[in-house]
Amino acid sequence: MSAHRNILKKLTLSTFLLSSVVFGAHAQDAAAVAERMKQLLALQGTNLSWSSISGEGANFSLEGVKVGFTGQPDALEIGKLSFEGVADDNGGFAIDTVTTEAYTKTQDGMTFEISPFKMTGVKLPAQGSTDPIANLVFYEAAELASLNVKMGDKTAFSLENLTAEITPPSADKAMEFTGGAEKFSADLTLVTDPQAKAAIEAMGYQAITGSLDLEGSWNPADGRMDFSTYDITVDNAGTFGMTFDIGGYTPDFIRALQEVQKQMAAQPAGADDSAQGLAMLGLMQQLTFHSASMRWDDDSLTGKAIDYIAKMQNMKPEDIKNQAKAIVPFLTAQLNNPDLSAAITAAVTKYLDDPQSIEVSAEPAAPVPFSQIAAAGMANPVDLTKSLGVTVTANEDE
Repeated sequence: MSAHRNILKKLTLSTFLLSSVVFGAHAQDAAAVAERMKQLLALQGTNLSWSSISGEGANFSLEGVKVGFTGQPDALEIGKLSFEGVADDNGGFAIDTVTTEAYTKTQDGMTFEISPFKMTGVKLPAQGSTDPIANLVFYEAAELASLNVKMGDKTAFSLENLTAEITPPSADKAMEFTGGAEKFSADLTLVTDPQAKAAIEAMGYQAITGSLDLEGSWNPADGRMDFSTYDITVDNAGTFGMTFDIGGYTPDFIRALQEVQKQMAAQPAGADDSAQGLAMLGLMQQLTFHSASMRWDDDSLTGKAIDYIAKMQNMKPEDIKNQAKAIVPFLTAQLNNPDLSAAITAAVTKYLDDPQSIEVSAEPAAPVPFSQIAAAGMANPVDLTKSLGVTVTANEDE
């Protein structure tokens, strides 16, 4: 029996020691994962802190989490940040999901309610990695079920089912992303400006709903960023869409920009910030402009607006349209670009006669450095529309 007791004691002690080693490693891994995420977020201008870590191994949580942003003095207290399915990934970490708690904050009479934010397929690359996204917190998908902004007992704005999906970049292919919000709504009865309130009521937009869609790509290697879709749709009004394509927006540029922003935020009120301004201009030399556009696809807003203006001025809608057509050539003559002036006049006339869509686009023959655009804007702005290849069209398919 004595021998059995000794064996049992040794086995118990060995089990305890083994458990201590294993759990100690797990706890260390949890801290390592959290620290790596903190490092990567810092490179993206976000400061992450926490009070403690609970759990171990593949599943753990950061407690008392605070998130701050470059140039912002106050951090958000978001509570718990949960990690599930953590595994080693070539010296870095792969995580099945990272999820926040629901968040509520009331300030200055407004209450913000945000459902848990969930990221899936999260990757934290190892330090020194040659991966194109080595200095980024990458995720394959993200979702936010709801966001509500309340004024008193009324919901001023709400957002539902915000999602994003990202395909990582490869040696010969840029990172691709899609996303959007299934629905947003706004209570415009809360608008206090008398003129705006009267217009909203006359056109029947006291409560609006809509959706958001975006799509694009980004190559961290050369900084080429292309937003091919950025559409905001308001039901029974229309869709406002934007696109832009720029080069030079690399991770190094982003970090340099954040550093300048930090320096500017640290300056006391009234201090000379000319050095930071020059640094900002220097950074702009790294960016190149490839193209951009703004487009409006009408869904009854134009007709309602014309009817409202006509009623206010005791005129007929057709008279308002004709008045606008007559004014446009005089306004566009200041551009000192006869071809563009004629194109704008033709597009506005075509649109007012049959409101479908109107689009302003800029596509230069070759990429233009942002510093050149800024210089031209200050020295000779009338030539800027020519160098950027600005065009205006109406009622044309995308």
